[in-house]
Amino acid sequence: MSLRLERMVYESTATGTTDSILNLSVILAESQRNNDRDGLTGALAAHRERYIQVLEGPAQALDALLARLATDPRHRDIVILDRAPVQTRLFGQWSMASARISPEKAATLDALVARQGLTAWEVIRVMLDGEDPLHLT
Repeated sequence: MSLRLERMVYESTATGTTDSILNLSVILAESQRNNDRDGLTGALAAHRERYIQVLEGPAQALDALLARLATDPRHRDIVILDRAPVQTRLFGQWSMASARISPEKAATLDALVARQGLTAWEVIRVMLDGEDPLHLT
């Protein structure tokens, strides 16, 4: 069994409101528990009835997560923006962090989503508060 490290970024449409702190706290608690168990790390943003998530971990754990997400009634229309092997984790300290959507981040996400060209690296930069740890830009 390979433990190749991968990073995946996806977006989906929420079936309920993303403005509910209760809904988000339940999702985050479940994600933290499951991700700790499965060796996954990452961050989740809930914004304008969409979920945008970055996940890192073993390929098999990401595959299992995708299978669970496909049957999760809290969202639909999952779109994988990127999935690729990586050497290191960018979100290594977080089994699942909630990316705080500040007014600046909200405007950035709105512009990215409206453009219909949301890229994985743009999502990662928003989640990391605009940092570019790999110096790709």
